[in-house]
Order: sequence, then structure tokens, then C-alpha cells
Amino acid sequence: MTSTRLPRADAARNRRLLLAAAAEEFAEHGLDASVADIARRAGVGKGTVFRHFATKDDLIAAILIDRMAELSDLGERLLDADDAEAGLREFLTAAARQRQERDLSFLAAASESSAEVAGARERMLDAIDRLVERSRAQGVVRDDITGTDVFLLMCAPNYVAGYVPNASPDLWRRYLAVILDGLRPEGARPLPAAAPELT
Repeated sequence: MTSTRLPRADAARNRRLLLAAAAEEFAEHGLDASVADIARRAGVGKGTVFRHFATKDDLIAAILIDRMAELSDLGERLLDADDAEAGLREFLTAAARQRQERDLSFLAAASESSAEVAGARERMLDAIDRLVERSRAQGVVRDDITGTDVFLLMCAPNYVAGYVPNASPDLWRRYLAVILDGLRPEGARPLPAAAPELT
């Protein structure tokens, strides 16, 4: 009996191609991006898409999980850095760069009920919490800043820069620098409200 299953390496390659193609299609066309166009961009048949992802929602969830896993992996590696402030800066720079390259934040609403997305988000939040704890312990981040604060600030550099018509692609770096300065304890004043809790 001959197996029709792709070798594992080919299947993994097709999955990577599909995720990249889907991210590009969603970035260009929003949630209206079609599975047929995603398959065409990836250079595979439509059936290959559905062999990897049973529904379009599953594909969206996989994109989000992949992006969060990339940041979680980085955050966890940076926990070993001697300089906690440099580690937090590198993490926030990577998060902003990821969004600058392709802002897919609008996909999050389409996966609110996904347990897998929620798990990936929790893992990323845990990495951020630990990066912030280390930074507070080294005295380079103010004591009243939480991991949730930093998580919510991750999108701010690109969000602000997005209001400038024909902005330089590096404008987000200016606002990231403002955020990083605001996290430092020097000259800090008490914050007017408690940090939120994400549920």
C-alpha cells in the first residue's frame, strides 16, 4: 500500500509557505482574503490549505500563534541576558519591528474563542512579566510598571507612527525610545491609576 502523505519536511515547508502567504494576503486584503488566493500565493493547491488548516479561522489562529511564539521564544532567551534593560529593549524592538513589517493585530478579534491562541498569549505574557520583573529587580524599570503595562505598550510605537501620512518606516523607533524612557525610574512620578489586569 503506497502512502500519499507528504514527507514530514515537505509538509512543514508547505505549512511555513502557507502561513507566510496568508499573512501577506490578510495584510493586503483584511479578513476578506480568500483561501484560493492564499494557496496561489503559497504555490500550493487549495486542498493543501485545508489539509493543514480545516477552516479559515484555524489559519488565522495559526498566524497569531506563530507570531506570538516568535516573541515568546525571544523573551525567554532574553531572560538569560545579564543586562535586563537591554533585554527588555530588544524584546520591545522586535515586537515593534514585527508589527511594522506586517500589522496583523486586526486578526486577534477573529480568534477570541481559540484556546490555542489564548495559550500562546499567556505564554507571551509570562515572558513579558519575567522580563519586567528582572528589569525592576535591577532598578532599570520603575517599581509600578507591570508586565501588563508593557504588553499594552507593545503596539503603541507603530500605532502612533501610523497617524503620520507618508511617515518614515523607522518613525516607530522614535516613539519606542519615548516609551523606554518612560519606563525608567529616573524622574518618575506616581501613576494616576492602577495597572489593568488582562483576563
